[in-house]
Amino acid sequence: MPPFYNRGISTVTSSDCTDTEAGTLYVVATPIGNLEDISARALRILRDVALIAAEDTRHSIRLLQHFGITTPLTACHDHNERDESARFLARLQAGDDVALISDAGTPLISDPGFNLVRHVRTAGITVVPVPGACALVAALSAAGLPCDRFVFEGFLPAKAVARQTRLEQLKEEVRTLIFYEAPHRLLDCLSDLEKLWGHERPALLARELTKTFETLKGAPLGELRAWVAADRNQQRGECVLLVSGWQAPEDEDALDARTLKVLDLLLSELPVKRAVALAAEITGVRKNLLYHVALEKKAAASDRPQAAGKSEEGA
Repeated sequence: MPPFYNRGISTVTSSDCTDTEAGTLYVVATPIGNLEDISARALRILRDVALIAAEDTRHSIRLLQHFGITTPLTACHDHNERDESARFLARLQAGDDVALISDAGTPLISDPGFNLVRHVRTAGITVVPVPGACALVAALSAAGLPCDRFVFEGFLPAKAVARQTRLEQLKEEVRTLIFYEAPHRLLDCLSDLEKLWGHERPALLARELTKTFETLKGAPLGELRAWVAADRNQQRGECVLLVSGWQAPEDEDALDARTLKVLDLLLSELPVKRAVALAAEITGVRKNLLYHVALEKKAAASDRPQAAGKSEEGA
């Protein structure tokens, strides 16, 4: 049993029966730039496992050499993950521990590994996360944008029409939004955001996190887009883009009496989504706002006790 195993932690798998003779798959986070960010636990595991599955062995070998780690390395990437999962599973079932790493950061977060982890868990073998660097969390922690609720969208579609369609769908998302973006598409993405979401929406670009040229620039979308357009250096490296969630304009905070009456009548006869859709057509008020009001009305109605002695017909 490896020295880093914690006897006080019980790991629950998706299978009803865990193979106690099998090894463990460790999902190990590695630095996103600054090598000092790797944990002592991660280094210990990478030294002691029988095999390391890496997104790109050419990239990861430099990390291992830097820390003097000689554990055998093999590839596990988007193009071979499904085919190679059986081979990794066989090693685990034979009792070998395996570590999964990506080029940088936490595996599976916009990186390969999902199919392997699912395959291993389905087989009843223990999967243990070894936390560490993650670009989206690092960026969020320093952005100064609301972080109590947020949504990670990963990479937006590369083609303009598909990207704009997705952004239109997310336009009224109230949580802070986090995107990864390729540097050569960053300016196009910011231009689409400004056009579809407005130039005043607060945003932040986190670029080259933990590296020599780390940049965190917060500004309204229009200003941020102009700043990136004026400096080609900001269109290089790894990019995380954060945008504040949607807020209803002040004049939409309250619905007028006519709109509320229409909504009440429709809610009395129809499911919430259908009632909201029809109310939006009739009144011209945003569906998003009507939906929130409808849910509040439904919740309030369910909290009110039914009058004693009345039947459903007489209520």
